Amino acid sequence: MTSAPENHQNPADALPKSWDPSAVEDELYQGWVDAGYFAADPSSDKPGYSIVLPPPNVTGSLHMGHALDHTLMDALSRRRRMQGYEVLWLPGMDHAGIATQTVVEKQLAVDGKTKEDFGRELFVEKVWDWKRESGGTIQGQMRRIGDGVDWSRDRFTMDEGLSRAVQTMFKRLYDDGLIYRAERLVNWSPVLQTAISDIEVKFEEVEGELVSLRYGSLDDDEPHVIVATTRVETMLGDTAVAVHPDDERYKHLVGTTLEHPLTGRRIPVIADEYVDPEFGTGAVKITPAHDPNDFEMGVRHNLPMPTIMDKAGRIADTGTPFDGMDRFEARVRVREALAEQGRVVAEKRPYLHSVGHSERSGETIEPRLSMQWWVKVDALAKAAGDAVRNGDTVIHPASQEPRWFAWVDDMHDWCISRQLWWGHRIPIWYGPDGEVACFGPDETAPEGWEQDPDVLDTWFSSGLWPFSTMGWPDKTPELEKFYPTSVLVTGYDILFFWVARMMMFGLYVANDEAITAGGKSGVQVPFKDLFLHGLVRDQFGKKMSKSRGNGIDPLDWVERYGADALRFTLARGANPGSDLAVGEDHAQSSRNFANKLFNATKFALMNGAVVTEFPARAALTDADRWILDRLERVRADVDEAFERFEFSKACEALYHFAWDEVCDWYLELAKVQLADGSEYAQGTKAVLGNVLDQLLRLLHPVIPFVTETLWKVLTGGESVVVASWPSATGVEPDADSARRIEDLQKLVTEVRRFRSDQGLKPSQKVAARLTEIDAADLAAQVPAVRSLARLTEPGEEFAATAAIEVRLSGATVTVELDTSGTVDVAAERARLGKDLAVAEKELAGTSAKLGNEAFLAKAPAAVVEKITARRQIAEEEIARITARLQELGSA
Repeated sequence: MTSAPENHQNPADALPKSWDPSAVEDELYQGWVDAGYFAADPSSDKPGYSIVLPPPNVTGSLHMGHALDHTLMDALSRRRRMQGYEVLWLPGMDHAGIATQTVVEKQLAVDGKTKEDFGRELFVEKVWDWKRESGGTIQGQMRRIGDGVDWSRDRFTMDEGLSRAVQTMFKRLYDDGLIYRAERLVNWSPVLQTAISDIEVKFEEVEGELVSLRYGSLDDDEPHVIVATTRVETMLGDTAVAVHPDDERYKHLVGTTLEHPLTGRRIPVIADEYVDPEFGTGAVKITPAHDPNDFEMGVRHNLPMPTIMDKAGRIADTGTPFDGMDRFEARVRVREALAEQGRVVAEKRPYLHSVGHSERSGETIEPRLSMQWWVKVDALAKAAGDAVRNGDTVIHPASQEPRWFAWVDDMHDWCISRQLWWGHRIPIWYGPDGEVACFGPDETAPEGWEQDPDVLDTWFSSGLWPFSTMGWPDKTPELEKFYPTSVLVTGYDILFFWVARMMMFGLYVANDEAITAGGKSGVQVPFKDLFLHGLVRDQFGKKMSKSRGNGIDPLDWVERYGADALRFTLARGANPGSDLAVGEDHAQSSRNFANKLFNATKFALMNGAVVTEFPARAALTDADRWILDRLERVRADVDEAFERFEFSKACEALYHFAWDEVCDWYLELAKVQLADGSEYAQGTKAVLGNVLDQLLRLLHPVIPFVTETLWKVLTGGESVVVASWPSATGVEPDADSARRIEDLQKLVTEVRRFRSDQGLKPSQKVAARLTEIDAADLAAQVPAVRSLARLTEPGEEFAATAAIEVRLSGATVTVELDTSGTVDVAAERARLGKDLAVAEKELAGTSAKLGNEAFLAKAPAAVVEKITARRQIAEEEIARITARLQELGSA
């Protein structure tokens, strides 16, 4: 063990007067980076442990969800480093195609320019300029909260190495027939004029109108059908009316055609089991190019699929007067035209329904038939499902597994093309004679060929993140040492979009020798454990959002309360798969905890605490043995919680041990043991120092700054970052010491409660006589009891004016006090009255059970014995309290 450096000053003098995070955090963090503590060495003979940071958008800044993610990953990484692992926590950022391009386009718009004014090549260079000058704000914020990442390995999804990985993956998938081009329905953004992913579509309840309109004859005796729609304008693209095959109302119409009211086309009436005959009129209009369900029906029935809107959401190519109109204007005009014909049967306004909106640009998403590039996912998704079913990747909590299987077992082909300029250009080239070819990173297209204009979905490159960041497709020491990664930490809300893609890609390249080198065998998943945490909500459980105005800037908390307070608040609330609610009071509580830890350590140092070997346990006091045993129990609980990703349990255990047991009890007991100059004083100093040493090490992964400051002064060590993680002592707990300390705590607590009820000041000392203390086996604890309960020795003139009896494990101790002129008889009677009510309720409950023959017939003997003992105690308590009340009455 290390000990504090010898000098003439008390080590506590090296600490500031109070804990001020803002004064030390930046310097501490930079010191860790400069010392190379976070740099991973793939040539190390230590076991490898790796986490890749879910890459935040280059346009972004740290929000509470990020702060939670980062806190948990940092805690895992710091603990493993202390346990002797070679740890790689790899940082990086995502190029965020849509978000980044939108930012730069908005900047150009200020000067009245568009990207077309510059052309593709020059515009992309402007985006790179923006990235170099303004992107990466989040990196500075990561430093502020103490992220122990290996900055030397910082990656970007469009840097040279990752671009090479993207092109390699695309070509392999393409050559294997898993990438194809087809016209399919996509989420289309008329503002951005590109397809967007499902995760970038947010559904909101909006007020619209439900219009019932009539197809066919206006004569009720002639063939006709009434359908209802919230999107009247799409009827310009209707190519059928569908009914259920068993619906008797429409069987005579199936196979016939009806004239389209506005285009003059004849459209068929078809039968399909998808139609719900109980909903509305039981008939629906089919617009295959602008509705996902209609598209599937159109495929089944080989219907025409005319696209009636251009890229900007304007009606086009319908041959009607509505061409050129914005879709929302057309909605009104089409309804008016149908009304003029007498075809609007009914209108329901307002009509509340869920509508998809673009997360980036805010406008209503348009389902639109479009020629795009797709990944065929059947085999890839099955492998991702099997990896979890077979236990190759373990999801924490297991309750999230059904959601995983529901997604991967029913995954649709993935649209990977985006109509943007910023991103990974699709490596498909077209020749002058109609040739189509895919060229990899080490290949060059022939002269005169043109590259596909689209770029890849951002999720394509981030799906390669666990291994592309380590040098794949090359064979690298990093892949050999750190892949597969140890754990992926992320929110359950992106389980499907990002995690599934990483799993599919990781399994697809599993047989690549760059990854399986060194004799590795079996299924190669990109991460062995998948920990899914919940969302951070406000203190009322509401989702944080700009519109609600309830968002919390994590850096604001860092400024006001310190990074440790932010981190502890988030980790303390992090249960696997559960959302956590946080508010100002939580941050203040965490700041108070850091202050408590600081003050306790400083006090201990001022009183001679030292980290050194302490005497054999037999030479220690009950309090010393008790706190060491409690420390060992907490260490085991914390280890178990960390291994199960139960951060909340780990933090709760450490919080209550530090505050309730070390600060509230052991420090107070240590004062007594140190003050009397007894033979136990040196042992107590060593125990106090060692308990704080291990406590600070156990807390370090979650609250690194205050623990680093205190541990270095306490131990004289280099840094707690590279200190060893506490390990099991192998010492059996001392049950007798634990019992005596628990009895002491109960006795002191009861005396304190009595004093409080009497209105005595905490500092006021009262003469008292303790009887039956030897019978309770607490003779050695009398000095501590008197000190903690503010009781003095009774003098010759002592005359008890009040007494309380406290039932302990071995005997009932009576504390007689001389409270002349201080006891409030009415208050004491009130206190005893409350105790009497509790005892009478206990007696009634236990008597009822013991008087129930059915209960006695079924209950185990041990249970009956326990209830019988409880009834006896209640009877004794009632007798004692009643006697005391009589004494007060006669006083």
